[in-house]
Amino acid sequence: MRRKVIVAIADGLGDRPHPLLHDKTPLESASRHHLDRLAMQGITGMIDLIGPGIPVGTDMGHLILFGYQPEHYPGRGPIEALGVGMTVEPGDVVLRCNFATVDDEGIVLDRRAGRIRQGTAEIAEALNGMTLEDGVRVYMQAATEHRAVLIVRGSGLSDRISDSDPHAPNDGHPYHEVHALDASEEARRTARCLNLFLQKSHELLRSHPVNEERIRRGMLPANFILTRGAGQAAHLEPITRLRGITGSCIAGESTVLGVARLAGFEALTHTAMTGNLDTDIRLKAQWALEQIAAKDMVYVHMKAPDLKGHDNDPRGKVQAIERFDEMVGLIADQLPEDTYLAVAADHSTPCEVGEHTGDPVPVLIYGPSLRRDRVFQFTELDCVYGGLGRLTGHQFVTTLHGLMGCVRKQGS
Repeated sequence: MRRKVIVAIADGLGDRPHPLLHDKTPLESASRHHLDRLAMQGITGMIDLIGPGIPVGTDMGHLILFGYQPEHYPGRGPIEALGVGMTVEPGDVVLRCNFATVDDEGIVLDRRAGRIRQGTAEIAEALNGMTLEDGVRVYMQAATEHRAVLIVRGSGLSDRISDSDPHAPNDGHPYHEVHALDASEEARRTARCLNLFLQKSHELLRSHPVNEERIRRGMLPANFILTRGAGQAAHLEPITRLRGITGSCIAGESTVLGVARLAGFEALTHTAMTGNLDTDIRLKAQWALEQIAAKDMVYVHMKAPDLKGHDNDPRGKVQAIERFDEMVGLIADQLPEDTYLAVAADHSTPCEVGEHTGDPVPVLIYGPSLRRDRVFQFTELDCVYGGLGRLTGHQFVTTLHGLMGCVRKQGS
């Protein structure tokens, strides 16, 4: 029997007890009317995306949640390029970028330029097509909020280069000069080109009209580009082809949309789908229900819990989880009879840490003909006792594919 699945992903959902929440996690503190109802009527568990204690990025976490293994990881840059619809040619080096703020000494004041959301397309366009050395050119496109994608195009390039981004939580430290990660001339040349790009772009952005206006308004200027996650063209067998299914992904985050396209899923987004609390959860729920009528598997993603974890904002994360709970409820209330609703997360982002950790995340599956467990609440503590047990992320997705009836029998 073939059935369908909607997977609702709360980015960065997992957390740790926080003193501002009376030593509860944000998930424990949140009102979880719909999540608890599904937990009570379904089956729950905990997943480690790769293994216990191993932190993963949003890109790796979603790559696994779409059905791949860690060794399939192509690098963040190519995933981001797919997410924003950029064409990557053979030999290109692709990087994920942040619009950032630095001072005159190159100290990173804010890795996200005050979480800039407006004017990024104009800033990216000012740098798009810049010529560096010996015919090497760069192409840039704004992505979700403070993020962007950079393609370095030319002969004799390599993705074996280091990040210029000092990474969280290192605001207040200088940006890193890009270095070759091996002894090849291609890596040295690429590093040299990237460092030239950082210098030239900084000079251009210091006087860009968007930044002049931001300074006038007392906001941080996006006067620097931090680069990381270099990679080259990603070519993986689509999960949809491997499993013989069709699928869609609904998200406002370019990384997630990029992974979806890589996996063979139709990527759907809208300007009302942001990476923050103001994302349109009703539109996401509506699209998820419309898409599952024609597809076998639909992912619907919400970024806000992760953002509030990075901001060390436990109360804000409670609010984000309650918005996610509302979105899940809208889907559950109109769920087709032949469809499972799964809830998952790509990693934990504890508010006390402000960064991804290897803490496991709770999951649940709700729908027809399930072996229910005795868990009545959807929290990190309760789901430890769930009937799914503790799985890797890949095992969890294989479980979903098995419920759909698209996993081949092993043996005769």
